[in-house]
Amino acid sequence: MITTAVEDEQALPKRIGPYRIIQVLGEGGMGVVYEAEETEPVKRRVALKLVRAGHDTREVLARFDAERRALAVMNHACIAKVLSAGTTEQGQPYFAMELVRGLPITTYCDTRRLPIRERLSLFISVCEAVQHAHQKGVIHRDLKPSNIMIGDEDGHPAPKVIDFGIAKALGPASNATLTMSGMAVGTAAYMSPEQADVGQVDVDTRADIYSLGVMLYELLVGHLPVDPNAMGLFVFLAQLVSGNVTPPTPSAGLLTVERERDTVAHMRRTDFRHLRRELKGDLDWIIMKAMQPDRALRYETANGLAAELRRYLADEPVIARPPSATYRVSKFVRRHRVGVMAASAILVSVIGSAVVATVGYVRATRAEQRAAEEAEAAKQVTTFLVDLFRVSDPGESRGNTLTAREILDRGTSRVTTELAAQPLLQARIMQTMGTVHSQLGQYGQARTLLADVLRTREQVLPADDPLVGETLAALGEVARVRGDVAEADRLLTRALAIREQAFGPENIDVASTLASIAALRLRQGRAAESESLYKRLVILDRKVRTEADPRTARDMRGLAAVYLSQKRYGEAETLWKETLALQERTLGGDHPDVGSTLNNLGGLYYNTGRFADALTYYQRARPIIAKTLGPTHPSNASIWNNLGEVEWKLKHYRESEILFRQALELKERSFTADNPSIAITLNGLAGLLRDATRYAEAEPLYQRALSIREKAFGAAHPDVGETLRDYAELLRRMGRSGEAAQMMTRVATTK
Repeated sequence: MITTAVEDEQALPKRIGPYRIIQVLGEGGMGVVYEAEETEPVKRRVALKLVRAGHDTREVLARFDAERRALAVMNHACIAKVLSAGTTEQGQPYFAMELVRGLPITTYCDTRRLPIRERLSLFISVCEAVQHAHQKGVIHRDLKPSNIMIGDEDGHPAPKVIDFGIAKALGPASNATLTMSGMAVGTAAYMSPEQADVGQVDVDTRADIYSLGVMLYELLVGHLPVDPNAMGLFVFLAQLVSGNVTPPTPSAGLLTVERERDTVAHMRRTDFRHLRRELKGDLDWIIMKAMQPDRALRYETANGLAAELRRYLADEPVIARPPSATYRVSKFVRRHRVGVMAASAILVSVIGSAVVATVGYVRATRAEQRAAEEAEAAKQVTTFLVDLFRVSDPGESRGNTLTAREILDRGTSRVTTELAAQPLLQARIMQTMGTVHSQLGQYGQARTLLADVLRTREQVLPADDPLVGETLAALGEVARVRGDVAEADRLLTRALAIREQAFGPENIDVASTLASIAALRLRQGRAAESESLYKRLVILDRKVRTEADPRTARDMRGLAAVYLSQKRYGEAETLWKETLALQERTLGGDHPDVGSTLNNLGGLYYNTGRFADALTYYQRARPIIAKTLGPTHPSNASIWNNLGEVEWKLKHYRESEILFRQALELKERSFTADNPSIAITLNGLAGLLRDATRYAEAEPLYQRALSIREKAFGAAHPDVGETLRDYAELLRRMGRSGEAAQMMTRVATTK
């Protein structure tokens, strides 16, 4: 049920029946779905579906009632449950159902980079849920990825089938109006031929089998078998009905996306060659059978499709494929690989023993050589660093105090000249220096150093070497903080692939890269993906980190930030306070991470209108950040900006302007001119000047903030909507109501 909110908060009803409305989750042709809260008899969040005023025609009401009745008779762990139903005072029907937090199945699998076999196992659960609906006499008729939401339960994927809005009842309760006579009902790309035929009245469960086949194709190949948009919707529907839509097999379809094929393979934790080989054969046969234009040739039931996939996973012959002796023998060998290999081993043991002995000797020699090289490298690093820090010795410094930045600058100069003949050793030291520059807030220097390290390591080492992954991860984090969203996405995705392949999924370096990606997804406005990643991280941290590791609390803090972005204020406050208590217990009260969490809590209270509380937490954070990170670290700008916003809301305009301008000056020194963080301060300063009736000064600031945000995030991002809305208010006050109205029209297109 989770989609992006699409209506202005001010238009929300306060209550519907016994439910308090929180936000809009999504809307469709017949109704709107809200997130709502029930307080009695139990306290819980629900998804509340309501027929919108003006849309309650007989046909829509009949379909809505059909969905309510369809869901009420089903009881399956993978189908969203109906909790209650009722009618508003205006006569609009509604029903409350289980609130499903998750991602569409395709997005979930790509975000987690699930291999083919794991995708198939997950899809089997979906088939079982559809089978349950069929046994209850209900066809879904709109199966597609956005109606199959995947959440996490105890670290495992939990699918939920949602939105039976155009379901067709099979039993006596069926109503002819549900087909909306004269119209094809469903989503064209996933629609069966008989469903597209407006003259067809006996659509049965095999329509859902066809849709499952299309979904499985997309889940494995990365794109639709046939895209209706490519040929035009009405042409597509006409050809679908006539049986002339002939998609390529999955393995052949993979060849049609030459530019994206490596990305598709990467999302499935493999390469293009292995992916195509896995699709070619049984999976080709299974999917094409499910998508047969003639429904008599499809699988009879969803359970039949699930059973076929289980046979594939068990290396048993599948019924979709014509039998042959060679095929059955190959399946036997796969199922009994250990026994076959054992028999083969006995046959070649005498010959193989000599080869094994030789290979073992070579490997042992190489391992010994590698260990010696690592020991020598460590010794050289130690010698270099001891010599470098000798400048802080009073006998060397002659009373001059050197800062960490000055030592880093000297080290950079020396490492580029003294270690030029040892590129890997040079890269190792420069990697550390680049990371320290980043932690000091010197992102430009960090990026330059780390880019040099990446070039060196990619020239000397294999492309998938863990050291390459280390540098990609560090560069990606720098890019994320600098606001280079596209670059950060590219670097971090590559780093994660290398590290997962080298270390497996439960590894501390993998967790660090996932944390960077989770923070990036939140910055991109993809809160559901960010939440999924952070929840995975919190579970992973318990396995690979100690409680005292600062990154454990940082991941908790990141998840709380997601809750804040979703306006789940109670959950955010609880988690941030847990994080603060953990940090104060393990790190002490003067650690910069404690300052960051205090700042987060201040932001929470600011967003909920508790300005006095916000001011208290910001003021507690300010000296901690300044003392531990230094007065020129960019984190100070975040505190000054937030204090400026509170003073603005309290109408302390002079104090607010000073703080905003301090923040803006530091951000412009620390970041590139198009960093989205600068736009935050520009937007706040412009709002202050607007409220102080300094309109001419406010307008160019709004214009610059809007330009930065549109460039960084695209026109539909909520941050763009914020600036448009604030700028429109300025125009209205300036008497330019026509321009203000045009700008508010643009606000409606943001999410």
